[in-house]
Order: sequence, then C-alpha cells, then structure tokens
Amino acid sequence: MKKTFLALLAVFSLCATAQVTVIHNVNGYTPTKSQAVTRFSSLVIKDGKVVKTSEKDLSEQYPNAIKFNGEGKTLLPGLIDAHGHIIGLGNNLLTLDVRGSSSIAEIGKRLTAYAKTHKGAWIIGRGWDQTLWPGGQFPTAADLDKYVKDKPVMLTRVDGHAIWVNTKAMELANISSETQTPEGGEIIKLSTGQPSGIFIDKAEELVRRQVPTLSQEQVNLALDKAAEHLLSLGITSAHDAGIDHTTWQVYQARAKQRTMPLRVYAMLSASSPKLGEMLGAGIIKDTQDQLSIRSVKIYADGALGSRGAALIGDYHDRKGHRGLMLENQSTLESLIIQSIRHGYSAHTHAIGDRANRIVLDAYQNVFTKVGGRLLRNRIEHAQIVHPDDIPRFKTLDIIPSMQPVHATSDMHMAEKRLDDKQLRGAYAWQTFLKQGSRVAAGSDFPVELANPFHGLHAAITRQDHQNLPEQGWRPVEKLTKVQALRAFTLDAAYSAFQEYKLGSLEQGKWADFILIDQDYFTVNNDVIDDIQVEQTWIAGELKYQR
Repeated sequence: MKKTFLALLAVFSLCATAQVTVIHNVNGYTPTKSQAVTRFSSLVIKDGKVVKTSEKDLSEQYPNAIKFNGEGKTLLPGLIDAHGHIIGLGNNLLTLDVRGSSSIAEIGKRLTAYAKTHKGAWIIGRGWDQTLWPGGQFPTAADLDKYVKDKPVMLTRVDGHAIWVNTKAMELANISSETQTPEGGEIIKLSTGQPSGIFIDKAEELVRRQVPTLSQEQVNLALDKAAEHLLSLGITSAHDAGIDHTTWQVYQARAKQRTMPLRVYAMLSASSPKLGEMLGAGIIKDTQDQLSIRSVKIYADGALGSRGAALIGDYHDRKGHRGLMLENQSTLESLIIQSIRHGYSAHTHAIGDRANRIVLDAYQNVFTKVGGRLLRNRIEHAQIVHPDDIPRFKTLDIIPSMQPVHATSDMHMAEKRLDDKQLRGAYAWQTFLKQGSRVAAGSDFPVELANPFHGLHAAITRQDHQNLPEQGWRPVEKLTKVQALRAFTLDAAYSAFQEYKLGSLEQGKWADFILIDQDYFTVNNDVIDDIQVEQTWIAGELKYQR
C-alpha cells in the first residue's frame, strides 16, 4: 500500500498542475454560493483549480487527461478548521500527551515512562483535565513530585488556560508564597498559603518564561508533524489561532519555498512582544494561497473548565467567583485599533458571557471611532453569550468562530459551572445562523481532537461519542448536515476572506477535496464521527492516502 501511494503521489505531484486531471466515478457533493449542495460524478482540474463538475462521466471527453477512478467513493471539498493551534498540535504529538487520563496516578505512569527516555532540560506535556478525575479537584506540585522531582515538569491543561508544575519548576521560577499574582491570572494556593503548583491564565507566564523557546528547526518539525495528522483527517486548510514571531518567520519561509504542507490562515498573537514589527510588515499572502496572515488573535478571558471564563454572574459551583478578564476593555480597544489600522482583522477569544459583552462593546466603540467593521472581525469561541448579546454579532458584522466539539465535551462540566439561566445562550449555533450570522467551525485542536468528523457529528447531534444524551444536549441548537458542512467549508473560508478561493468545488477555485469511506449525507447521524478519510488532495495533488 505504501509503494502504491508513493507512486500515485509522484504521478500527481509531477503532472497535476501541468495538464488536465479528471477525477471520475465519484459520489461528489459540494456546497455552493447559492446555499444549495450540488452533486456530481466527475471533477475536471487544470493548474490545480476546478474547471468544472458534472453529473456525467467526463473521462472520455478528455482523452489526454490524467484520470483517476474514484471507485464510487464519496467526495467532499477539503475541510477547513477555522480555529486550531498548528504548532501546539505538532508539539503535542512530539511531547508527553496525558489527554483522557482518568486519575493523577494514570498521569504519573505516563510521566514516569516518558521521563526514562526524555533528554531535554524540561519535561513538557499537555492534556490533563481534573474534571475527569475522582473528586474533580485541581492537583498539586506534590502530586508530580512523586514521579519526577529532579527535573522541572510543566503540564498544560487540556484547554491551554492553566499549567500544573512540580516543585522543581517553581524553584527555577523563584515562586514562593510571596509571589504576586499578575492581573488576569490566578495562583491556586494551598491552605498554608504556599503556591499549589497550578497557575491559571496570565499567572502561567511566571513559569513559562523559564522554559526554553522553540527554535525554527523545532517549529518546522512541529508543522510537518501536525500537517501529517491533519491531512489524514481531511483538513486541507487550518486557521492558526495565535502565532509567535518564530512561527511567523517559518511560515513565510515555507510559503516562499512552496513547501507549506497544507493551507494556513494565521493570526498574529496579540501577546507577542514583536506584534508591532509583524503588523508593520503588512498583510502576507502568497499567490498559491498556501499562506495568509491578515488577522490578530486577542485574548479577553480564560476557559470554562479552569473557571477562568469571565461571567456576568457567579460560577454556580464557586460562589463569589466570576472568572478572569485577561485584558480590560480599554486595552482590548487599543489592540483592535492597532490591528485595524494595519488592515488586519481582530479575532478575539471570548468564552464567558461577560467577556463576550465587553468584547462586543469594544468592537462597537472602535467601529465608531476608526471604522474596520467590514474586516470580518471574529469572536473566537463565543461559547456562553447572553441572549441579549447574540443579535449584536449580526448588527456589528462579527463572525462567531465556534467549535462544535466543545459543546459535547463540555456539557457535563458546563452544567456544574453554570445554572440553566446562564446556559440559555450557550453554544448557540442554530440561533446564530437563524439571525443571518455565518458560523465558522473548527475544533480548537489540540484542546480537542482535530478530527472534523467529530465536529460534524457534534454539530448535527449535540451528542457525545456514545450518542448521549438521546435527544442531544440543548437540541434546539442542532445544525442540519448541510449547515454543518458549510460551517467547515464555505463559511470557514468566508471568515478568512477566502470564499472565492476555497470552501467549495466551484469553477476557478482550488481543487482541494477528500474521498471518504461513507456517504456523509446518507449515513445515520450517529455514525458520522466514524467516517474515515481515504484520500486528501490539495490543488489537484494527492497529499494523503489511507
């Protein structure tokens, strides 16, 4: 199988952009600008772009074309993940992964095994979630010290908004009971007043600044590792939510070399000390649409799981606590203005209802002062929005960039954190669509698994992988199959100014598509998350074969 794939890859890589390619005998579907889904059995490609689709077999009409028989498999446009962290995913695949651990002891086993072969100065990992453990309490540095005490350990929570470190790490960072908590962060303390080993949101930086930064070589390795994984899942384009200066340099170099392994729409991290320098370079876009950098990722609050999401009222399970705003409204407005004045869109992370309201207020004020409303600005996540604020997304032309898998992975935790009144505007995809907003769908990998068919399943069923609850969680917000596919294709492309280039297999667009093992539109909803990708093509070139 590997030799077959390499042979196919060689043929299509050498020839696909040199002449016509006809993909025939497929069960093809594509969304279109007219909102309809078009069916076809043949796809004609030239110079990496779609010439036409047809319900007829066109293989004989192009006698000199390269022909590929799809063997009746279902063909869809390449899927777009509108919110992920590419280098974070690559590093996750290369470092200690503790996702899904059901206890501290299970993490300890993985850590012990990893430490035996690890040669770096720090042990870095990600994926823990205390809500999955007995008692659901935050762990401590002492819990890690049982397994590794001679080397600093830093494990990031699954949502990326808290870290858990051992005593050695705190010693290297000179952290003690006297350490001041930075604004926008929280140091969880023991009953003795000593830091417990858990640092939330901006408090993370107290430790993170001690960790060696990634080199360009490491970023390149992470990019390739992540892309290999994403292509195997049918993702041909990913929106990278917050890149640093090193990644900015690597992406540009790879685009110039024409070696970007998948399409990337990257957002500059507003927290980068080199934000001004990167904005000053202007909008970055290559002729092959491999790379687009024209937005800034701003952080307003934390995450729900670590109780860092900023709420209007108290947390249901922590009275007197309303989460954390990482930036005040004045700073948010300054960052949005800085982005807009350079022609960049502002994409702001906001999870809690208070954060969403403050961010909407910030956008409204900025649009009144300096304009920028037509830059397709986004709120990333828009998870818990007060019902009164949902219409403001449409009024202000703010795109809700949402991740369907968050609803089904968060539902049990969300019902503990929030009361029913607070949940009325939670993960409200259908409500947004009904008012005319476009929902750009993603996964937030590596916070969640990157598989877009998990996201499509969650969007359509509002159920977990055991298809529970039976009718779906808060089922009024379910999407149809057509709506869900658009959110992962055309509407995701629209949110990046790419709807005339990507997101559907219409004439003149890039021929990015996937072949899958089941018919997405006819299989039962409860098995959509089992769909497997057989092949992934970008610009008419075969990039992955199962």
